[in-house]
Amino acid sequence: MKVVLYQPQIPQNTGNIVRTCSVTGCELALVPPLGFSTGDRWLKRAGLDYWEGVEVSFLEDLETALEETSQPFYFFSSKVDTPYTSVTYTPTDWLIFGSETEGLPEVFFQKWPERFITIPMLPESRCLNLATTVGIAIFEAWRQQGFEVIKRKDANSQR
Repeated sequence: MKVVLYQPQIPQNTGNIVRTCSVTGCELALVPPLGFSTGDRWLKRAGLDYWEGVEVSFLEDLETALEETSQPFYFFSSKVDTPYTSVTYTPTDWLIFGSETEGLPEVFFQKWPERFITIPMLPESRCLNLATTVGIAIFEAWRQQGFEVIKRKDANSQR
């Protein structure tokens, strides 16, 4: 599974997401511009030593990457009504999250409106923290897959 952060702004959120990716085996793709340097001390502090175990890449043009990929992908947004639990996730999905301050560009909604999902919240709520949202999404995907990733890794480590 690949987590895609579109123009993340807060280094602590990205650091926490790196930790989540590390413990779940997810890849992480960052779409610049970032609101911080990848050498930022807050980013490194939040991610601790988890950076070493995460495959991190940069996507300079997310729209083109999505047009060219054969992998399923989903956008998470607080501005839609389709719940994240309505999707059947696979191990190759891309889970895409907007920046903390701007969300996702309208062009994505215009091109792929059927791929937008949300984590339900109380009415009048603005949004969840980005790192929390990523964690909820990854673990729902894992739950749907019967936590097979863990079972496979555990079986391999016992050999």
